[in-house]
Amino acid sequence: MSAILNTYNRKKISFTKGKGAFLYGTNGKKYLDFVQGIAVNCLGHANKYLINSISKQSKKLWHVSNAFIIPEQEKLAKRIKQKTFADYVTFQNSGAEATEAAIKFARRYFYSKGQSRKNRILCINNSFHGRTLATIFASNSKKAIEGFGPKVDGFDHFNFGDHKGLEKKITSRTAAIMVETIMGEGGIKVIPDYCLVGLRKLCNKKKILLIMDEVQCGVGRSGKFFAFEHAKIKPDIVPIAKGIGGGFPIGAVLVNKKVASGMKPGTHGSTFGGNPLAMSAGNAVMDVMFKKGFLKNVHNNGNYFLKELNKLKSKYPKIIKEVRGKGLLIGICVFKDQTKFIQKLIDNNLLTVRAAENVVRLLPPLNVTKQEINLGLKILDKVCKNYR
Repeated sequence: MSAILNTYNRKKISFTKGKGAFLYGTNGKKYLDFVQGIAVNCLGHANKYLINSISKQSKKLWHVSNAFIIPEQEKLAKRIKQKTFADYVTFQNSGAEATEAAIKFARRYFYSKGQSRKNRILCINNSFHGRTLATIFASNSKKAIEGFGPKVDGFDHFNFGDHKGLEKKITSRTAAIMVETIMGEGGIKVIPDYCLVGLRKLCNKKKILLIMDEVQCGVGRSGKFFAFEHAKIKPDIVPIAKGIGGGFPIGAVLVNKKVASGMKPGTHGSTFGGNPLAMSAGNAVMDVMFKKGFLKNVHNNGNYFLKELNKLKSKYPKIIKEVRGKGLLIGICVFKDQTKFIQKLIDNNLLTVRAAENVVRLLPPLNVTKQEINLGLKILDKVCKNYR
């Protein structure tokens, strides 16, 4: 009997090693991994460049308190600032920690302006912003909040796509709107670019902050460094995690000068956030991510994958209801509960993960090859052909 607390419905598979887009099971099978730790291993398993960077740093220095200057942290923050909208960056250890910090920063900004009652955050119903006590109530998923009362107040909600409902929910107490640019757990729902432009204008009009949660869809997954860059907008706060560490635990919050003005020493901190070892992983990911042609290749491979999946949808219209996504954050919405479909894929050596609305998530590494995509398509075709 396992000594691990029963909080995951785990598949009965374990692995001995990974390499690139593949995992090798203790059962002797080789799996094409289109989960990649749920969009975490952006460079695949056991990436040599990432290994060398972490190994080199591990021989020098692992952890230093944030009471001191950490050069590796300064380097990564400066690089992120140069490549994005951000004026300042603070490091955490996970996506949930980053979104929790984003909520704090929004509230603190208005507090610093003498508007302490302006502290409510407006979010999409059934979104996903993490599993801390505050973030589950920000997400407002019935399944996630069940049994964890009393409710953490400070959050209001609107339905995905309900533009009129959104504007009506904004009050004199609203501090910020927080949305995922592409909803991951919520079913790979892409907020259209024109809606993001409208959202930015609305926040400007109402003089509130815009928080774009890019924990899952950010760091190259959409074909640009951030998914909101497709809409050419600039948020005020952006929490990130997952891909920025390439498999090593890192979270971060990016803010503009306006938001940063509300923070001062002692208002936020993280014991492990920004440690030298984690920063070596983040800097290695940035080295690869901004090599000439890398993001363009993600964009092209994503378009190819989506095009071919839509061909499968046309071929199997009674099985595949819809193909969703952008870049290499892709969802196949099936007509029936996806549990059986995912198991059939596993039986044929393709690993995927579920999302809401009967969606099967496909999250290959960002350096996936067309040959590996074609292998995934071949397995999907076979499963659809024999699916009952």
